[in-house]
Amino acid sequence: MDRLAKVNTVRTTEILGIKDESPSVKTFSMKDSLCAAASPGQFLMLWIPGIDEIPLSVLHAGGGEVSVSVKAVGDATRHLHAMKRGELVGVRGPFGNSFTESSGKVLLVGGGTGTAPLLFLAKRLAAKAELLSFVVGAKTKNELLFYRELGNVCTEEAVVATTDDGSFGLKCLATEPLEGLVKKQGFDMVYACGPEVMVRKVFDLADKRRIAFEASLERLMRCGIGLCGSCVIGIYRVCRDGPVFSLAQLREVKSEFGLSKLGFDGSRIPI
Repeated sequence: MDRLAKVNTVRTTEILGIKDESPSVKTFSMKDSLCAAASPGQFLMLWIPGIDEIPLSVLHAGGGEVSVSVKAVGDATRHLHAMKRGELVGVRGPFGNSFTESSGKVLLVGGGTGTAPLLFLAKRLAAKAELLSFVVGAKTKNELLFYRELGNVCTEEAVVATTDDGSFGLKCLATEPLEGLVKKQGFDMVYACGPEVMVRKVFDLADKRRIAFEASLERLMRCGIGLCGSCVIGIYRVCRDGPVFSLAQLREVKSEFGLSKLGFDGSRIPI
């Protein structure tokens, strides 16, 4: 059996642990030897029996276990949130590529559950980066994810929190402090993951400043292996060519990136 066939086979496993991260986000841990070897930026397909299968970025992988953070936004994720430890789910993966691990001065920008794969990456970079800064954004204080963990990885002074309503940190969008931080620190590398409109703004800044940049994109995914085409952006299939894309690749899809995507019926819709 080749590698793709192996990782694409559904494995049934128990939910080992469930942690409340916010009123709408929970982290689920499972035992799976293949996904436990995932690198930051890769994703898995999680099957909720009798309901649906959904793509999820990996938060943690190692020791035979894998963890994902899930926001309750639709039928499948609400059913998952209602499940208990010991109940069975199915997993495929890991799929896709991963972030390039950089040294030097590094800035990570995460919004919502997009913070999860960047936290995974930050832990890998902590020992090699000259400077590791993180801007994390959410609508409210209650929805701000992994702030304490980020402080432990990056040092508290290097973590900037933003909330739309000003209930914690700066009252602004996560993209607003970036210009000042870039001018002050002169970053060598910027990573981003979160709402695509946010990621596009980070890309525009990195492109203007000629800073190396990588972003993980979140798109509708049904198969996870590049067959169905539901995640296409320009010439790329996000599930197979990504989900991590470089500055040069994102320049090629600027007419769609952050502006439009494919809907469930295959039609193009604005983001």
